[in-house]
Amino acid sequence: MKRYLILTVVAAMVLSLALPAMGRQEAGDRTRPTEGRERRPRSQNLSPQERAGLRERWPTMSEAEKEQFRNQMRERFVSARPGMDSEGQRRMSERFEQQVAELRAKHEETVGELKAIRELAAKEKAKKTAARLDKLIAKYEEKFEKELAQVEQRRERFERMWRDRPGPAGRERPERPEAGRPAPPFTLNSFDGKTVRLSDYWGKTVVLEWLNFECPFSLYHYKTAKTMANLAKKYKTKNVVWLAINSTSHTTQQANINFAKENKLPYTILDDRSGKVGHAYAARTTPHMYIINPRGRIVYEGAIDNAPMGRAKDGVINYVDEALAGLTTGKAISTAKTKPYGCTVKYP
Repeated sequence: MKRYLILTVVAAMVLSLALPAMGRQEAGDRTRPTEGRERRPRSQNLSPQERAGLRERWPTMSEAEKEQFRNQMRERFVSARPGMDSEGQRRMSERFEQQVAELRAKHEETVGELKAIRELAAKEKAKKTAARLDKLIAKYEEKFEKELAQVEQRRERFERMWRDRPGPAGRERPERPEAGRPAPPFTLNSFDGKTVRLSDYWGKTVVLEWLNFECPFSLYHYKTAKTMANLAKKYKTKNVVWLAINSTSHTTQQANINFAKENKLPYTILDDRSGKVGHAYAARTTPHMYIINPRGRIVYEGAIDNAPMGRAKDGVINYVDEALAGLTTGKAISTAKTKPYGCTVKYP
């Protein structure tokens, strides 16, 4: 009886979640252009005669002519909306942040309820129900990451338009630094049995360190300089999360657990023995460092410092420390990319 009750609750919950989503999907399908067809630029600021002419000319226009037309539209957009200054840009950015927060809250509520039902199913030894719930939870996790990426893409398009357009008449618009590339999303298990998703840390600065404790370059930063653990502790209270990723194909679970205990690591080691995440980030060496800002963009990638095995001609410069210091104090990062050093990542 309890199993049937669980199945009934799950079915009702899935329907309540799926039906609104289907409605949104159908509404989106009615407004989405046909797949494969080139999207024409929006032309709200054109007269009916101009729009008719554009429809005729667009298929035969060269790429240079299309780009020239887009630039003209950007200029017209600015003149039509003179109030869209840096304050307006700030408000738009806040709207994107609000969308992310609402998306995350809804996701956490949905998945939290599903996990609670899954735990109930496990206690009642309803193995098939628990397995179906695991698949459903994984599906919602994947859907959430895709929706998060879509919001970020919309934000990126807006900021690109903002950067490319001229400032209001009579005033120079301050230049905005280029944002880093979006960090590839991932879900990995740690060697001590936890599930870690990059999306869990939206709104935080995330440091990714590619680790191989068989590599002397990595070992130097753990056994001699204690670079990684010290930096993780230094920025732990400043909204910074440190994650080590081991993509060494032949490493074992117990070896990683032992290494973490021996070195009293204040962070977890993630299992990427398949190499999937390492290839997504193009990690080449151990260590290879990536810093992801609170908006999910890679703002630094490369070496931990300029001193392999502690050797530097003009003094040690810790690139990761400098970048984190800038991020946590609102300053620009002076060095966004360096050449990584160390052992090659031992992919499968």
